[in-house]
Amino acid sequence: MPDSKNDPWFLGIDLGTGSCKTVVVNQQAQALGFGADDYAASDVHEKWREQDPQAVLNCMARSVRAAIQRAGKPAESCSGMSIGGALHSLMALDSSDKPLTGIMTWATGRAAGQAEALRGAPQTQDLYHQTGCPIHGMYPLYKVLWLREERLEVYKKAARFVSAKEYVFTQLTGEHVVDYCLAAGSGFLNIHEARWNDSSLELAGVRESRLSALCDPGEIFHVSNRDLAAQMGIPPGTPIALGSGDAANSSLGAGGVFPWKATCMIGTSGALRIISPQPVLDAASRTWCYAVDRDHWLVGGAINNGGVALSWLQDLIHSALPNLPRDMRLSFDDLTSLASGAEIGSGGVICLPLFAGERSPNWNLNARGVFFGLSLDHKMERLARSVLEGISFRFRSVYDALAEITGDIKEIRASGGFTRSPFWLQTTADVLNRELAVPVWGETSSLGAALWAINGADTLSSLHDIERLIPIGDVYEPDPRAAETYERLYENYKDLYAAVSSLFDRTIASRQQEG
Repeated sequence: MPDSKNDPWFLGIDLGTGSCKTVVVNQQAQALGFGADDYAASDVHEKWREQDPQAVLNCMARSVRAAIQRAGKPAESCSGMSIGGALHSLMALDSSDKPLTGIMTWATGRAAGQAEALRGAPQTQDLYHQTGCPIHGMYPLYKVLWLREERLEVYKKAARFVSAKEYVFTQLTGEHVVDYCLAAGSGFLNIHEARWNDSSLELAGVRESRLSALCDPGEIFHVSNRDLAAQMGIPPGTPIALGSGDAANSSLGAGGVFPWKATCMIGTSGALRIISPQPVLDAASRTWCYAVDRDHWLVGGAINNGGVALSWLQDLIHSALPNLPRDMRLSFDDLTSLASGAEIGSGGVICLPLFAGERSPNWNLNARGVFFGLSLDHKMERLARSVLEGISFRFRSVYDALAEITGDIKEIRASGGFTRSPFWLQTTADVLNRELAVPVWGETSSLGAALWAINGADTLSSLHDIERLIPIGDVYEPDPRAAETYERLYENYKDLYAAVSSLFDRTIASRQQEG
């Protein structure tokens, strides 16, 4: 039965790394309207690493307004909203909540040295077991260390260290609060006790007063900023559920709410994760574990190079052809179509798609991209396919680690931008040798955010109720012959990584000495 114009509706906002996406849904979590907008950036190569706070606010407002307009819903019937934020971002605010820095994203490599200096130190294993965060420079804990060592004047002046979502939430509501998932993704949260972690605070020289107050994701606040509300097209006083981080929202929006149902997400970056009823940690620190609420934890691994690897290839092609008319430039769909014209194995080319460094399972920010096996016979089709296959191999390495510590994963849900590419989905299914189920609504992070708003209206009794709201569309079964071939190629991929991994740190060290 179609929704009437005045039926209650909800907003789910996904503050991503490169863009903001908003969905309008009804009480059954059916999408009624969608809006997306890219963040303005003066340098295309820096857009993944640092964001302008005002550009993020403006982009969010445009995204929300577009979604509401496309849904054709009156503002006054909005029953609630929620915002999901990308994990691992950090910015410093002064005592008036004015930005002292830009928003450093997960892709910012500035804190690699601070993390590396602690690798192997006696407290690192304790830190991992307390916070669920392996030692890596993407975590805000190490970015704060970087500020203290490299930008001492900013570090001293900072009244608060917050994520992009926290900044936006404060602008909307005037409250300084953070959900457990975003807090866990900072390296500052004790995931077992849902409180700020003493060892992390001591390491960074930060008191709790410089961090936001911890709150349950279901807690309800209200929009108080009339100017921002007007820009978004919502009434002041609109209820806003605190919600969660984009990682948890992506799994919720895909219906991956049980520990045997993983979610494979590829957007700018990528992740493979489950929602677990207890924290699960890895003796080898290959995976992370983030709190969602007091009864659920997000367990998995993430890769730095998802869509950003294709974006790199896209930029490379366009920079070589600066006079190419805009309407002739390659889109992501063009690149995946190009890749589909090459054979399995890309004619012997293996790509280590580590252009933005590496997260799981080896956690090396000094890792760099590699193409191996190139000859005069190789064309762009094979390079494009090798990038996609390399991304899939990265997911296979995460899958192996996750399955080892959590048990058999019976089903994988797909989410993120790659769900628009049947070829990419099939390649991933073949490399993982697992069925991929694609929800009807592919923008699962924005949908997951909307689910917190629906939950705030007392429509859901538990997170497990979410599964019935998420219909599945296409299902990609692994092709047995392709899976067998990829099993052999994956061994070559692992051998190549092992052979060159020691060169990453040496290469970076040499460049630093030369600079």
